[in-house]
Amino acid sequence: MNSVDAKRVLETALICAAQPVSLRELRTLFDDALSADTIKGLLGQLQQEWATRGVELVAVASGWRLQSRPEMRDYLDRLHPEKPPRYTRAALETLAIIAYRQPVTRGDIEDIRGVTVNSLIIKQLEDRGWVEAIGHRETVGRPALLATTRQFLDDLGLQSLDQLPVMEEAPSQRDMLQALAERASSGSLQDAPTEQPIPAAEAANTRESDACPGAARETDL
Repeated sequence: MNSVDAKRVLETALICAAQPVSLRELRTLFDDALSADTIKGLLGQLQQEWATRGVELVAVASGWRLQSRPEMRDYLDRLHPEKPPRYTRAALETLAIIAYRQPVTRGDIEDIRGVTVNSLIIKQLEDRGWVEAIGHRETVGRPALLATTRQFLDDLGLQSLDQLPVMEEAPSQRDMLQALAERASSGSLQDAPTEQPIPAAEAANTRESDACPGAARETDL
């Protein structure tokens, strides 16, 4: 099979795929007749061919996918004018702490935020597929160790956690929240199947009582 035909096969598979397609899965299209490096090269060519269009080919944690470009969001939203689910500042802060400090326990999150974490927040992030328990800390009560998932990376348009905004110093909760919100607003959360990107404006809207240790118990979601 020549490269033109191979690219047509790859392009068709990616257009029809509902989820990112891994390199291993793409190789099965050709009965492993093409090497991984060859397929990577063809994908690179496809990226260039789609560079001037409203859709782009990107590599995320789970594989390769075609997705709309961020600048197309305003137009696409007109097809679905209903308001998407929104995430509160408390949920965003919790997610940011897990992303930058993982693995962490619920107690670690409470120490950083200075407020008690509502268990419904953790459940919300788990139900969304962004957070999961990967083990338990060997201490009293054996609390669950929380970490982000591959779905979290996919929805942010990242291949690995190394691509999160870099913190030059030990990140404060405000810094972590702002960095994650900025990444979300320019990344691929908009392309998640059921929910829209976390609004950066909402992420920056912090309450003083939640930013200081000793504040009231967290009750919002």
